[in-house]
This record gives sequence, structure tokens and C-alpha cells, in this order.
Amino acid sequence: MKSLFTILFIGLISLSAQAQAKISFESDTIDYGTIEKGADGVRIFKFTNTGNEPLIISKVSSSCGCTIPKKPKDPILPGKTGEIEVKYDTNRVNPIRKTITVISNAETPTVALKIKGLVVEKSSVMEKKSKSVMQ
Repeated sequence: MKSLFTILFIGLISLSAQAQAKISFESDTIDYGTIEKGADGVRIFKFTNTGNEPLIISKVSSSCGCTIPKKPKDPILPGKTGEIEVKYDTNRVNPIRKTITVISNAETPTVALKIKGLVVEKSSVMEKKSKSVMQ
């Protein structure tokens, strides 16, 4: 009798492991490059549900308050794509090195995404552009 329960238990586990959502990002890093203070700080992480169950993103959070991520509201069906919008506060002049944490029902339930770049004063970008190659 114990062996029958063991076989049933293993069978149930293997069935549940096969039916799973999978999240595949086009890229796990967004590079803002060098941008001016006050520039548009919105960027998009694109992903696809490569699994065979609907993907539900339950939470998206940032490593600081200067970055605001926005998760999709509806489940992403198998084979369909979705987006996570990230808005960085570009009024802060400094390097950008932030982590966006995505929690979902996917095979890998927690994924860390990165944003990087540099926000500079408007005048310093203009100075670099106005100098000739000879200077």
C-alpha cells in the first residue's frame, strides 16, 4: 500500500512540474547610456511566456524609490509577450545602477533585472558635443 502512495505521489509531482509558466526576457539589462538631467526616464523590459501555463506576475519592485516599475495587470498566456515599464527619476545627476525584482508563478519565480547608465547636467553634455576632434 505504501508503494502505491509513493508511485501516485511521484506521478503527481512530475505532472505538476511539466505544466509551468516560463518567463524569457529579451534582455535582463537596460542601458540608459549617458542622458541629460530631466530626460525621459521610461524604458521597457519585454518578455515572452515560453511555458505552457498562463504567467502571472504578482509583484515587481525596485531597489530604491527613484525607480518605479509597473507590472502587467493581466496574465500572459503561453506564447504571448508582455512588458514591464520602468521609470527612473532623471532629475538625479549620478550613475544609475538599480535592480528590478520580478516575482511570478514562473518556473524561476524570482528574476532580477538591471538598469544602468549616467545622468549628467545638460551643460556638460552640450560642452562635449561642441568640442571638435582637434580639441
